[in-house]
Amino acid sequence: MPPTARRCVCPGSFDPVTLGHLDVVLRAADLFDEVHVGVATNPAKRSLFTSAERVALVRRALAATDDPRAARVVVEEVPDGLLVDHVRRTGAAAVVKGLRGGTDYAYELPMALMNRHLADVETVFLVGDPRFEHVSSSLVKEVARHGGDVADLLPAAVHAALLARLAEPRQQG
Repeated sequence: MPPTARRCVCPGSFDPVTLGHLDVVLRAADLFDEVHVGVATNPAKRSLFTSAERVALVRRALAATDDPRAARVVVEEVPDGLLVDHVRRTGAAAVVKGLRGGTDYAYELPMALMNRHLADVETVFLVGDPRFEHVSSSLVKEVARHGGDVADLLPAAVHAALLARLAEPRQQG
């Protein structure tokens, strides 16, 4: 990528990646030359998939889109530590976050302000597609865990991986 290229980081736990996540990532590629999907581990959440599995699932989901913008997306694990440190390592100009509504904004705004305070890192908020306004990874997992159909909310490979993981004996307790 030339030195004048503009990069952004789209961080998240992506446990699992949803069609709403992919919508934001691909639209970020309309605004930036290169998008780094930063797969992070949130210590406050119990992940269903390991970090490596989540990275692989995001990569598979992007590859399956046949969208040319996906070629400008880099998927990587975010090491422990501050997001702004990862943003600096990638040479990104901004963090891009998708918003489904006011609750997301209220949650994301203090983090955006702290990132600007700590490292002068700007945050760009993209309004999510209304088709996915109700979709969160946590809700998708909960619905699937109880037998609900979430196939139209996830990339096909991710849906298959989710069902397989939920069928494992350790997930039944």
